Amino acid sequence: MIREATSQLANVTVDSFDGLLVDYAQTKEARFILRGIRAVSDYEYELQMAMMNRKLNPNIETVFMLPGEAYSYLSSRLVKEVLGLGGNVHDLVPPLVEKRLKAKKKAL
Repeated sequence: MIREATSQLANVTVDSFDGLLVDYAQTKEARFILRGIRAVSDYEYELQMAMMNRKLNPNIETVFMLPGEAYSYLSSRLVKEVLGLGGNVHDLVPPLVEKRLKAKKKAL
């Protein structure tokens, strides 16, 4: 779904890997890891991960980004719960994600 949702963005590549993120980043010659933080609870976890990544490879820096206020509460768990209870998720996810989630719910 991520590949489809970003297919029109020429500067976005979707990839996967096994192992440590800093090792993968080094193979891609990346200097930064970009992470999103929605709440204080995210920050605590992400800070711990960033410090470990810095210990493993001090040449790669972690940068945190905050969401717009309209999305600060959003999580995949909440989207699935809203959809599961019959709510509208149209403005919360891309159309293809909404379609796939509804198809999955219907199949269950």
